[in-house]
Amino acid sequence: MSVMLQALRAAANTLPQEAHLSKLHLVFGGRVSDPQTLDFKDPANLDVVGIYPDYATAVNAWRSAAQRTVDDAEMRYVVVHLHRLLDPDAEPAS
Repeated sequence: MSVMLQALRAAANTLPQEAHLSKLHLVFGGRVSDPQTLDFKDPANLDVVGIYPDYATAVNAWRSAAQRTVDDAEMRYVVVHLHRLLDPDAEPAS
């Protein structure tokens, strides 16, 4: 397990119970070696757009970041479901 994931899980365990209901999403991007993959060339210099309280807000941020680099095929932005990483045993939403 990565150090970042361990830190995120540890932080989640310190939150009040009602905060665990948040569906946190991370938006980040960077230059990839192949536009068909998520193999980032320089993970140390990823553009972290932010952490958002719900998927819709995260998608809006992703769309905005992706549009800024639309002419650069080597730039990819993604939405990561942090809530799934923080609580992998939780039932997925239908």
